[in-house]
Amino acid sequence: MEWVKAPDISKKVRILIKDLHLDWLTSTKIVCFRSQKANTRAIARIWGLSRIWQQALNLGPFYIIEVVSEKFDNLSEVEQNKVLLHEIAHIPKNFSGALIPHFRRGRNKFNDIVNSLVAQYLNNS
Repeated sequence: MEWVKAPDISKKVRILIKDLHLDWLTSTKIVCFRSQKANTRAIARIWGLSRIWQQALNLGPFYIIEVVSEKFDNLSEVEQNKVLLHEIAHIPKNFSGALIPHFRRGRNKFNDIVNSLVAQYLNNS
């Protein structure tokens, strides 16, 4: 697998954050990469910098959004933005470096968050 910084994806994320007024997100602490030859079913993934790493490196929270080139790049712009919103939805409002899981104790609140962000995006388009 190969990773390359993806400034075009970073720009899309910054625009989504600004346009949807996602004020709890610090876009300068979200770094985007494009992977190739990734052995995954995912279109994109998000990685958080856990608290122990934050302390060890004397850094605050950071997130990495990875898009899988072979799957992500062929999507329409609208579908790409929906995928990015899905990844953004994993970031908690306290921007701690942790991630919100898809399922929490039998409830699927995560899908409600994603659906809300996508609806907001589609209404703004």
